[in-house]
Amino acid sequence: MQAFIRHEGLVVPMDRSDIDTDQLVPKQFLKRVERSGFGKFLFFDRRYLNDEYEENPDFELNRPEYRGATILLARRNFGCGSSREHAPWAIADYGFRVILASSYADIFYNNSFKNGYLPIALPEETIEELFQREAKYRPYKLNVDLERLVISDAYGLNLSFAVDDFRRECLMNGWDDVGLTLRFEDKIIEYEKARGIE
Repeated sequence: MQAFIRHEGLVVPMDRSDIDTDQLVPKQFLKRVERSGFGKFLFFDRRYLNDEYEENPDFELNRPEYRGATILLARRNFGCGSSREHAPWAIADYGFRVILASSYADIFYNNSFKNGYLPIALPEETIEELFQREAKYRPYKLNVDLERLVISDAYGLNLSFAVDDFRRECLMNGWDDVGLTLRFEDKIIEYEKARGIE
């Protein structure tokens, strides 16, 4: 998993609440078992006009000013709905490194860290301020510093945010569940040899 220490990126605003996992990745794409390649399915029903991937020009991700955005700004209850891990896979595969919202569904929030991007929960009034700043300073970029726990912009913004220490350490070191386990590879091998397993 790619480590996350700090990231500067273009912000794309999605001014809506309750963006659920069905919107993030519709059910017809859940048959795939590999974790890669889901980025093209992200927001499929809103992003495309048909099954031939004809882009909907009105959808945020298809607008020229938001091409290449790596920070997603939304409202409350992001990632609600079913617990499918395909949704965080799609977000990571699309290229998002940060999501900013006032709240998240628990399972989605946990899975986000395990897929190498940072979901940040901020008060609703702060989220509203970010929407206003994006509209005023478009194209709007933010700098997110996980080491210092600070979000800043080129116009004087300086916000602090909180992340659980363990999740922060894992993300900064690029450790998913497998990576965490492999930190103890020597001890695992030693244990297996002691049991006569090689």
